[in-house]
Amino acid sequence: MEIREILRQLRAGESERAISRHLGVHRTTVRKYHEWAKAHQLLEGDLPTIEELHALLEQSQPDTPPPQNQSSVEAYREQVLAWRQNGTPMSAIYNRLQEQGYRGSYSAVRRFVRQVEPLEPDITVRVERQPGEEAQVDFGYAGYLLDEQGQRRKAWVFVMTLSWSRHCYIEFVFNQRVDTWLQLHRNAFEFFGGVPHRIVPDNLKAAIVKASWDGSDPQVQWAYRECAEHYGFMIAPCRPFTPQHKGKVERGVSYVKGNFLAGRAETPLSQANREGRQWCLQVAGQRIHGTTKQKPWERFAQTERTILQPLPEQAYELASWKWVRLHRDCHVVFENAFYSAPFRYVGQHLLVRGSSRTVKLYTQDYQLVATHNRAQYPGERLMVLDHFPPYKVEGLTWSADVALARAAEVGAAALQTVQHLLSDRVVDPLPKARRLLALADRYGVAGLEAACARALVHDDPSYLTVKRILKHNLQNHTDLTPTYIPLPADTFARSVDELVGTVLQEVAAWQ
Repeated sequence: MEIREILRQLRAGESERAISRHLGVHRTTVRKYHEWAKAHQLLEGDLPTIEELHALLEQSQPDTPPPQNQSSVEAYREQVLAWRQNGTPMSAIYNRLQEQGYRGSYSAVRRFVRQVEPLEPDITVRVERQPGEEAQVDFGYAGYLLDEQGQRRKAWVFVMTLSWSRHCYIEFVFNQRVDTWLQLHRNAFEFFGGVPHRIVPDNLKAAIVKASWDGSDPQVQWAYRECAEHYGFMIAPCRPFTPQHKGKVERGVSYVKGNFLAGRAETPLSQANREGRQWCLQVAGQRIHGTTKQKPWERFAQTERTILQPLPEQAYELASWKWVRLHRDCHVVFENAFYSAPFRYVGQHLLVRGSSRTVKLYTQDYQLVATHNRAQYPGERLMVLDHFPPYKVEGLTWSADVALARAAEVGAAALQTVQHLLSDRVVDPLPKARRLLALADRYGVAGLEAACARALVHDDPSYLTVKRILKHNLQNHTDLTPTYIPLPADTFARSVDELVGTVLQEVAAWQ
């Protein structure tokens, strides 16, 4: 095209000096093509087209290419090729060549290697999405912000960018926990007034438990999966170390740092979030985007907002999932509180789902086994008695009221006996009352009631007395006069003659 312009001006009668000045081409070059045009009779007749002129130049090139300078590394070609086949870096090749007397530059070595090993161009395909189809999310370090107490803390900015309109939502936080991650999604959807069909995160632990290198089967965080089901979006995580797969939000994070955060003093977190929402609408949303060449807010308001999926009637109840072990006390530990589960799962791992109101426990095959209200303070212990073995439950529920109720079921004498036992203010009477009422299991309710009645007649309503009455089968005797109950044979005791016989004899002799 430049040569054709030279020909056109020559045909118009312009001098070589003027053409050189108009086109910024050296006069020697203009003169060379002037002579070439004369030789091919191009200054007369119709001006050749671009295609005709290109074909003519290929047939008779007026230029003779200058001789190429030989690389200073050419003498070491075979050795350099051998080194490169073994994977030797170019810097090491340069050092080895210097040891052999090479006096050239490192740039010469680099140019030579690139000549013999030309680089494959890195082809990039820009993927554009339909309105409402996709949003990309990411965290970026935001420096230091102030918490409610005025303390400086490291902060991160969460950015969600709609892939079609490039409209974005930002929020600053002090952590990247699962509950924070879910709350940020909830806030972003409410800011947009709808939900995109797909969310593209990276592989942070709040979203992806285990990344998939081929993108086929990533393990999604349970709470994030539940959030996706509630709002109706698909999770499409990037492969590890491929940030270009979510380049729209990556650029969005850089834009927040370079525009909103640049030069800003350390402010309270709440203030940064209020100003950040206004910035999304008034600054980021009103700029002419470099790719779409339109304002993100206008594209969103005019087209994408009506295509987003509607928000559900109820907002997602934030929940976290965790694997825990059921300890021998039939309790699991979840966020510094204790929750009971059936004793048959002791030693096994259970899956806990904790929301703001409830805590649910599931087996490894996702069968619900327990539901509790959420603990109100650290260390609180929530238990269901049915989760414990039956023989352990009685000890947990035993009290004075329970003992009196059980005694009343036996009879009036048993009730009066238990009342007498509970009147002890020195030694805990509950174990004695429990053992007393347990005699009904062995001797029957009627037998225990009769034994308590006989003990009361003798004014000795104690556990040992009642037990001895039952042991010697004296509870059914009609004679209620005191009865001598011999002590066991192995009891250490002396007869009356052994104890006082000698004394009586000495008294009689004295008299």
